[in-house]
Amino acid sequence: MLFGLDGVEIGLIIVFLTLFAAILSGFPVAFAIGGAGVISFGIIAALDSAGILIHQAMDTSSQQYRDLVASGVNPSNISIFRYPDLPRVATDSIFPAGGWEQGLRRTVAGITNRINERVIAGQSIETLLAVLMFVLMGIVLERSKIANDLLTTMARVFGPLPGGLAVSIVVVGAFLAASTGIVGATVVTMGLLALPTMLRNNYSPELATGVIAASGTLGQIIPPSIVIVLLGTLAGDLYATAQDARAQAAGCTDALTFLGKPAVVSVGTLFQAALLPGILLAGLYAAFAFGYAMLNPHKAPAVVSEDSHGEPVTRGEAFTWYLGVPILLIAGTMVLGQLNIVGSQSFTVNSFSDTAATASLRTNVGDACKASMIELHGQEAWDRAVAEQKAIDEAGGVQESTRRTPEEIEAIRAGMISNAAPIGTGIATLAVIFGLILAVARGVSPSSSPRPLQIGAAGIVLGLLVDWLLLRPTTSAGVTVLLMAIPWAITLFGVAYAFKLLSKNDLLRVVFPPLVLIVAVLGSILGGITNPTPAAALGAAGAIMLAAYRKLGDQGRSPKVIIWTTLAVIGMILMGINFDLRINTESVSIESWIAFVFTYALWLYALFGLLFSCWVLFTSGVLTPAVRETAKVTSMVFTILIASQLLNLVVISFGGEHYIQEFLKSFDDVRTVFIIVMLVLFVLGFVLDFLEIIYIVVPIVGPVIYGAHFDPKWVTIMIAVNLQTSFLTPPFGFALFYLRGVAPKEVTTGHIYRGVIPFVLIQVVGLLLLAAFPGVVTIIPTLLGG
Repeated sequence: MLFGLDGVEIGLIIVFLTLFAAILSGFPVAFAIGGAGVISFGIIAALDSAGILIHQAMDTSSQQYRDLVASGVNPSNISIFRYPDLPRVATDSIFPAGGWEQGLRRTVAGITNRINERVIAGQSIETLLAVLMFVLMGIVLERSKIANDLLTTMARVFGPLPGGLAVSIVVVGAFLAASTGIVGATVVTMGLLALPTMLRNNYSPELATGVIAASGTLGQIIPPSIVIVLLGTLAGDLYATAQDARAQAAGCTDALTFLGKPAVVSVGTLFQAALLPGILLAGLYAAFAFGYAMLNPHKAPAVVSEDSHGEPVTRGEAFTWYLGVPILLIAGTMVLGQLNIVGSQSFTVNSFSDTAATASLRTNVGDACKASMIELHGQEAWDRAVAEQKAIDEAGGVQESTRRTPEEIEAIRAGMISNAAPIGTGIATLAVIFGLILAVARGVSPSSSPRPLQIGAAGIVLGLLVDWLLLRPTTSAGVTVLLMAIPWAITLFGVAYAFKLLSKNDLLRVVFPPLVLIVAVLGSILGGITNPTPAAALGAAGAIMLAAYRKLGDQGRSPKVIIWTTLAVIGMILMGINFDLRINTESVSIESWIAFVFTYALWLYALFGLLFSCWVLFTSGVLTPAVRETAKVTSMVFTILIASQLLNLVVISFGGEHYIQEFLKSFDDVRTVFIIVMLVLFVLGFVLDFLEIIYIVVPIVGPVIYGAHFDPKWVTIMIAVNLQTSFLTPPFGFALFYLRGVAPKEVTTGHIYRGVIPFVLIQVVGLLLLAAFPGVVTIIPTLLGG
């Protein structure tokens, strides 16, 4: 044995030393990773063919091994790490059967299959396409100076407070994280825009650099984070495969039987899980900045804001229109919902009956599986499932779904119509939204004439009365539009006037458009309306139109095309909700044809508006560099994906992956394993970017940590926050190098290092909070059914 090390251990050392040397060589990372895979395999194959690498495998034919299996120990739990005294047999090759030649063939075949599965035609390619569009969304927003507007406006809002500029950086960092998801872009943008301003206002360099670097890393965790997207594409496969292996080791047939639920996790669910931890970290950053300013006012002084051209508002007016009326509208609607005055008016009946409930756990399992399930779920849960299954059997077994007769369907439909709420949920929601707009507009400009706003409010009331008195669940969509046309026209008159008032307020004018875009993108994902890829397409298109709107304003040109395009998109959504736009059915009503033609016209105008927005950005010199930068970033992502698969397969070829997993499984407490993995990822985050860690390291350790009893959402978010902490930690944190590259000369590296240390401690506190209270991660997916 060379240096007293096992041949597989030497192979792993060669791989990682070659990888680090390749990264430090100065070559592009994507090509360095692929080159490291080829070179390390060549070195290992040469040493192996020379007989230098000796592997001591466990002798499965020995009497001690057979006695251990006979005693009831699962063979999958037997390893040289857990049972070091078992006899071993030395082999002159670390490669499995066939030697390094067969290992090379398996590697080449494996990389071909993985490229096909994960890059060209696999299920994950649709999710990976979201990366491209999220990158485009973020770069367009950054290059169109929208980030600059956000920083300026937030500084006016929070500046008069102690540490207000630092708090504004945290708020804008969260905004940019939710719109870009790219750490480097956020840190560089805020470093260029905010750092000089903070220094001019006598902020200490330590606090200024620390809060900028920390806020920039929020892109790692706040959705739509690219890290979450890429981790999610792996987490689903790792969790499903690992839990199936866990179930079979427990004596069960599959994960569904063992767990009592499907072993699935999606990117959308991970976005839900990441939302609260991201907000928690941002809140901790802001709280520290404010507390630091209170204790050291000379290092984070309040800044007198410039005139924001907003009207003075009394405390009573602010309370009434910003708090009182909105609470009354929302609470009133909720109360009416409880009284069944507001509710669903749907009377669609399924042609098939519902299937009867099944037991919470499968009970027709073998003794080994039964024992494992009782250990996992508890005796009480097992007894309850047995009782449920007994009741089902006594009732004749699980009732299959049957086709309902026309009479049954009509009777169910009649009952739904008679019990329907008089005001529909959709109309009530629109009424609340319009009411909030009118109320806020009144609060923003109390000196303006309230008459148009009052007319708009009257239109809302009239629309609700029309819905209550004249509309029924059976009323067709066309008749509904005709009856509601006058009330909503009156309402829109007031809303249009309200928007004119709102546009005069700097805060609303700057914050509201990107906020609406972020809510639209995240809301569609978190609400389960669509998956991340269409939402990313919506975000990219919205960012392009938002940037074009700003450019037209800068050029003194009318942005009406963008406004009408936005209204066209809203109209398309409303038409899709209220009308059946399918025209390829056997019979299509004239109402559906009219709705289809109108919606198609809206689609054409929306397409024209998007192309017009692209033309505006192209002529302004924004679109070309944004597309070029997007192509560079996404090309890097996909190239690293392919290269890392090659390196990963090299490690697998000589048994390195199995060796690492056996080492991790040798610990009795899976929490110890998880801590070890987190520490390794933290250290690797000093020298590897998140892409390399996700595609090289996580596939190796993933089967162990995703195969334990931990919630996969919690595991994934803990990895993301851990990497965020690593990228912020001196002396190697990537965020520190990004900031160092754009910081003024008077800001030293020592300032940056000292400045980020408190935020690293905050990150550690955040990790400990997530470890102690996993509910912070799982509560939103649970509430939303994720």
